[in-house]
Parts: sequence; C-alpha cells; structure tokens
Amino acid sequence: MAVRHRVIKADPAVVWEVLADGNRYAEWVVGTGDSRPRSGRWPQKDASLAYEIRLGPVRLNNQTVVRHCREGSLLELEIIAGLLGTARFSIELREWGEDCLVLVDEHPLRGAGAAVHNVGVEALIQLRHRSMLARLARCCEETAARRREPAAREASGAEGTGRA
Repeated sequence: MAVRHRVIKADPAVVWEVLADGNRYAEWVVGTGDSRPRSGRWPQKDASLAYEIRLGPVRLNNQTVVRHCREGSLLELEIIAGLLGTARFSIELREWGEDCLVLVDEHPLRGAGAAVHNVGVEALIQLRHRSMLARLARCCEETAARRREPAAREASGAEGTGRA
C-alpha cells in the first residue's frame, strides 16, 4: 500500500478547493491529460471525471469516480484504467498549524494492476506520489498567494491614506 504525505503551505480550505475542482485534476495528477466532467457533480459521491493517459504513442481513456467524500477533509476515488484494472486512491487533509498536511494512499483493487502488484510497483507509485504531491502543493500555494495579494495591496493602501 503506497502511502505518502506532504505539508502544503496553504489553508486546508484552499487545498480542498483545488481538489474539488474537477477541471484542475490534470494540473496535479501526474500523467493525465485534460480532465473533464463525465457524470455527476464533482466531488460528490459517484461523480466521475474522464481524462486521457499518454504512454508514448499509446493513449488510454480513463475515468476516476468518487466513492466517498467528506467535504473539506477526505476524498476517496476509484481510478478505472481499462485493461490495467482499478485502484483506490484516498486523499486526506489535516490542519497542520496554518498549513495543511496531505496524506495520500493508493492501492490496486482489480485487474492487471492488482495481479502484478509488488515491491517494484510500490516504488514506482511512491515516485509518482512524490511528483503528484509537489504539483498539488504548487497549485495550492499559488492559489493561496493570489488570494493574499489583494489583501496585502489593500492593507498597504489603507496605511498610506492617513496624512496629517
């Protein structure tokens, strides 16, 4: 079972906002092309996204389905990858001071992925998670910074208006 974590320098609400935007899925999930809603309302239970995985010249059409959602703190997904099978992917958010501790857990459920799962595959998943969490952190930290900019401009403008 591939479990990994990362502290993201953003409020958990910002991290959840990124996760809850199905159109941003491809920004932080390694290997996916454009993501688009397939059914339901992301990230509600049974909602799904469609996207393409590119492996050299091969293009695979995959989908991800929400199996469980606790708004603001937990998103459990089933990744459906055709002949490769399916996998469970869980993302948990925890407050960590002013930041957000993100824990991801992935393991195969059915199909070829489950049949060939071994220590080598675990190592590859760990590398993928490291990259994915770095991408998620970048998305969330940039979103948080954009939110702070107008507030900082407002504060600096307000301070300079009191002349004697």
